[in-house]
Amino acid sequence: MLCMICKQNDAKVHLTQIVGDKMQKVDLCEECAKSKGVNDPAGFSLADLLLGLGASQEMEKSSGGEEIKCPACGFTQADFKKAGRLGCAKCYETFAEGLEGLLKSMHKGTKHLGKVPQALKQTRDLTDRLKFLQKKLEKAVTAEDFEQAASLRDEIKSTKEQLGQMATT
Repeated sequence: MLCMICKQNDAKVHLTQIVGDKMQKVDLCEECAKSKGVNDPAGFSLADLLLGLGASQEMEKSSGGEEIKCPACGFTQADFKKAGRLGCAKCYETFAEGLEGLLKSMHKGTKHLGKVPQALKQTRDLTDRLKFLQKKLEKAVTAEDFEQAASLRDEIKSTKEQLGQMATT
């Protein structure tokens, strides 16, 4: 197995981090392990290795070399480098400039949208559909297109029944 950094030498140092149900592995040769401070726990930054070999440098570049400290929890860039995570919600605002580039490289975007439970999503979709159909029905009645209005009325009835069924389950 080759070193993940130099991709030339055989990996002799194997690191594994398990967070929740996710496991991340880093395989390094002896030279790269020494250069990254793996032998020195104080200088070693698993965050740098796992976040793309330069996460803390990205944050340091944005601060202009000065040490920034979170006013809420006192977390510093050095703390982030060692832990690989931030101290509190205020840290995201404090270190925002450096984190933006880092988060863009790790995720699809910089804004967390979350996930919606499937049942709630279906209910919301049906509710939106019902509102849309009711607006179309009003327009059809105003335009005196009674055939379309009758069709829309039936579709609204069907959608309401589906919503009712979802509410009982």
